[in-house]
Amino acid sequence: MDTAIQNLREAHTKRGEALSAAGTVAAEWRFVLIIIGIVLVFTSLPVLYGYLTAPEGKQYMGIMVNVPDHVQYFSWMREFTTHWLSANKLTPESNEPIFFNLLWFGLARIGVALGLPFEQSYRVMFEAMRVVSTVLFLLLVYRMCAWFFADVPRRRAAFLIATFTSGFGWVLVVMKYTVTGGELINPLDVYVAEGNTFYSALAFPHFLGAALYIWTFDLVLRGQAKRQLRYAVAAGLFAQFMGWQHAYDLVIVYAVLGVYALFLLLRDRRLPWFMITSILIVGILSGWPALYSFLLTKLDPVWGEVLAQFDNAGVFTPPPYRLPVLLGIPFLLAIFAVIADGVASMRAGRWVAASQPAVDEQTINNDLFIKAWFLISFVLVYLPVDFQIHMLNGWQVPIAILATTALFDYVAPFVQRKLAQHGRGASLVSIQRWATIAIVLLILPTNVYLWAWRFVDLRRHDYPYYLHNAELDAFKWLEQNAQPDDVVLSSLTTGQYVPMFTGAHAYVAHWAQTLDFFEKRDAVQRFFDAQTTDDERAQILQAHGVDYVLIGPAERALGDFSPEQLSLLSEAYSNSLVQVYRVGAP
Repeated sequence: MDTAIQNLREAHTKRGEALSAAGTVAAEWRFVLIIIGIVLVFTSLPVLYGYLTAPEGKQYMGIMVNVPDHVQYFSWMREFTTHWLSANKLTPESNEPIFFNLLWFGLARIGVALGLPFEQSYRVMFEAMRVVSTVLFLLLVYRMCAWFFADVPRRRAAFLIATFTSGFGWVLVVMKYTVTGGELINPLDVYVAEGNTFYSALAFPHFLGAALYIWTFDLVLRGQAKRQLRYAVAAGLFAQFMGWQHAYDLVIVYAVLGVYALFLLLRDRRLPWFMITSILIVGILSGWPALYSFLLTKLDPVWGEVLAQFDNAGVFTPPPYRLPVLLGIPFLLAIFAVIADGVASMRAGRWVAASQPAVDEQTINNDLFIKAWFLISFVLVYLPVDFQIHMLNGWQVPIAILATTALFDYVAPFVQRKLAQHGRGASLVSIQRWATIAIVLLILPTNVYLWAWRFVDLRRHDYPYYLHNAELDAFKWLEQNAQPDDVVLSSLTTGQYVPMFTGAHAYVAHWAQTLDFFEKRDAVQRFFDAQTTDDERAQILQAHGVDYVLIGPAERALGDFSPEQLSLLSEAYSNSLVQVYRVGAP
């Protein structure tokens, strides 16, 4: 009887533990979904504001920040609605359709399958991509936090830091309105989206889509723990899938895995054959998009020149001494964690910090991996290439994990000791909870500013986020009457929209995609200047085979040019605000 009762008690205890574990899992998911919901709500409010407050006669274009790059994507998207490959329509030079990007191709084809006209499709699909990429990225971030941390409070802390972290850009904003006379010092330290999850979800969702490359790491680590190479195969296939959308991120994948293997070699003093095999599998399966991108820019002169013009934007990783401004408190805590763990490890004579109670192989490997990811990123973000700033993308994840380690293993115990010295006892768990709340409040201000400023920008209801309905009507006429190889000359303001709405080539549209961008931008300004001679205007039109000239409010703002005086032009379309002129023989 006693045995039977004991068995019943054990069964009841196990059932209670199982129910408790299930409750914990459910509570975790509720927490994650609530945070995702908060992010989606707040990042959607400026979008709704843009659409709902559009004044009569104007339309919001659905873009939150950085119009030139987004209309570039939408130009590709338009081409992909009918073709497998896209030509570069943001430059007047004729070129073959040889460009492919899986993300914009997929969005374009889904829009076609839904039967949406392109002027609606690009908006709907872009918003859908924003929601999906945000949800998937945040779910994956929490999955990785759960892999690195066994206890829920650490998981939640790391997840919150990775989701909301931003830098000390708010200090620069305060200085702008107090001591620098309205000048924002080092604006890139405020506005860089790579490495900022919330800002990317607000304005650059394709960055979060690209940052899904971190699932490659998740799969490789799980495969290493289980000693199963099928995880490496899955990782390689997924890396290839991501590479067709953003080949730059493969540089991060290969570098991080390579440095991790090096750390394993240094620790074990023997070749880590399982990890080397995993890396080879990932590389062989995923290298094709990288090879395609390399050949595209090396063999095709147009795309080679596009790559060469990337520095036109002047967007590079800030120098090392400004990284704390860009990346904020979590970045400093991550550095502290690496140094403190290193000191503790050397004292203990092992490769994992003495502050960590568990020293099983997976824990040690996780410790090595996260530090490999964090440390090699210092090299990646300063690669001597024009796209170096993209290497910041995803760095917020190892930063958040290491910052949490610093917070829980060093900062909270330090605070507890100080409180005890002053006779104020407090549990470590309580201090860790309040430390998490404190750091979340400290990392929010810059993102609050970025979010609030979207309303300020959109409230102006002006270029480049809004266009006149009359301009859209003129685009519709060009779409129906211009040929795919025709070239349309206009201001840069409206020219950047020409390819996505008309399918024709723009004379000037984008700082990289338009070949000889600055020369063409200056030529457009001269063309609309009333002081320019008709002979010079004719040379501008004939140099790149311009077929149409669009003149609307943005063009008239450049000068008082009267198109009637130029015999090469004949009016082909007109509405209340915009005229389109056909270029013919003199």
